[in-house]
Amino acid sequence: MLAVCGVCVLAALPARAEQFVTVLTGGTSGVYYPLGVALSNLYGKVIADSKVTVQATKASVENLNLLQAGRGEIAFTLGDSLSQAWKGDEEAGFKAKLTKLRTIGAIYPNYIQIVATKDSGIKTLADLKGKRVSVGAPKSGTELNARAIFGAAGMKYGDFAKTEYLPFGESVDLMKNRQLDATLISAGLGVAAIRDLSTTQDITIVSVPEETVKKVGDETFVSETIPAGTYKGQDEAVRTAAVRNYLVTHSGVSDDIAYAMTKATYENLEALTAAHAAAKGIKFDASVTKSPVPLHPGAEKYFKEKGMN
Repeated sequence: MLAVCGVCVLAALPARAEQFVTVLTGGTSGVYYPLGVALSNLYGKVIADSKVTVQATKASVENLNLLQAGRGEIAFTLGDSLSQAWKGDEEAGFKAKLTKLRTIGAIYPNYIQIVATKDSGIKTLADLKGKRVSVGAPKSGTELNARAIFGAAGMKYGDFAKTEYLPFGESVDLMKNRQLDATLISAGLGVAAIRDLSTTQDITIVSVPEETVKKVGDETFVSETIPAGTYKGQDEAVRTAAVRNYLVTHSGVSDDIAYAMTKATYENLEALTAAHAAAKGIKFDASVTKSPVPLHPGAEKYFKEKGMN
């Protein structure tokens, strides 16, 4: 009888719930995905009883909508997409204001990298007119960047001979097969898709002049330089636009989990840099807390401890 009662007591003890953490990234040939894998490894070590998974997505816009729906705990996004999501910009892919979004912190900048095959003859933005161009997956962060940059340059998609809406890897495959002349990729420097293309054929990185960046009219866009030698055959530095990336969560994530993710991210930057060189652009300073969307209380607690908020 005592043995039976003992079993009853044990059975009544509550089992510790498994904590699911889904990291929303981007296409596997971009920068978000390898960094997401690195983050999942870090989070799995510091969040007790957690099951951390990485999900490949269409990146910024899809990620933010998934967070709003509670279908992920942390995601990568471009700053302009984040601002548009908070405002509920339907044209950008947000049917209503995504009020549940909360910021973990700013990370590295995305560089607008317009790459063309050398034999296409494309050297400037104006040369893209009448050419076959991929602008990124539909309403992805990259595609929203493409609209902004080409619009600032006085161009529209109708100026191209053909406009493709494809992710990085598929765009590069078409360029290899001579079915596409150029693509715009918004990513960290050294993105795998462009590295892959530059090893199979000669390429040209097309400059986005500073005056064009200013005409975008969005403070999240700044003028930056792609250093010489970033890609094979790129012998000179190239001016372009850049947009800050963010890690974002939602209000349904507990303060403890958000704190743990924030701390693990910013105290293990060397692990992120090992996963992709773009992480070298993460600056752990006061700018990390500046965002168009409020900080999650858990992230805010961490930054206050570091005297940064």
